[in-house]
Amino acid sequence: MEITESQIGTWIAEYFWPFCRIGALFLAIPLIGTRSVPQRIRIVLALSVTVVVAPLLGKMPAVELLSVDSWLIVIQQLLIGLLLGFVVQLLFQLFIVGGQMVAMQNGLGFSSLVDPTNGLSVAVISQIYLMTVNLVFFTLNGHLALIRFIVDSFQYLPVSTSGIAPDGYYMVIMHAVWMFQNAVLLSLPAVTALLVTNLSFGVMSRVAPQLNIMSVGFPMNMVAGVIVLWVTLPSLLPLYERTFDETMLFLLEVLKADG
Repeated sequence: MEITESQIGTWIAEYFWPFCRIGALFLAIPLIGTRSVPQRIRIVLALSVTVVVAPLLGKMPAVELLSVDSWLIVIQQLLIGLLLGFVVQLLFQLFIVGGQMVAMQNGLGFSSLVDPTNGLSVAVISQIYLMTVNLVFFTLNGHLALIRFIVDSFQYLPVSTSGIAPDGYYMVIMHAVWMFQNAVLLSLPAVTALLVTNLSFGVMSRVAPQLNIMSVGFPMNMVAGVIVLWVTLPSLLPLYERTFDETMLFLLEVLKADG
């Protein structure tokens, strides 16, 4: 049996092009795409998923592996994976933004820790929200849902020289508004409760001017913020479930967007 060069290129393309999309997704999504996960582990994970998925995708485009069209396909697959991962990043970032809003209100904005996801310093409350969401993400098999979605994405948007439509990129840009809206909804109960606390201290300062509000009100405000955080933390789960479902539906709309 003779094996030609075109056959070898076809066999490589059947795995290489899907690997570009899957690898780009694992590079951009939270937790797996963080600096704390070594690159070798991410590559092995992407290769493992590709080996399982590639035989189920059917025939790839009849394009030579080293041609210009092949490089266009590679770029399109990388963009698709990175764009899908970016949308998932917005899901996790809304909890960080919401935590920063609460922290600035109760005086804990100056207290920050290093976020291993971004390599930046974020408020402690944001870290509490982020760690809680990370645990819920794995508990509810969110990682398996993302792997299932990237596999289904090949049905909605097969491997070709044409990728996501321009309307899809515009939808992703406008999706940032969705992140800030849900961040405000996350922080609204705590911010409202702390606002009432600050107003009460303002009334106290008017009734008793000799009372040093800075020395009394500031620590009390921080204690009230911790209590409010403890009370409102259980509401994180239903908000995450709703936003995760909305994210998956939005990703599906992006793949189906018409140019």
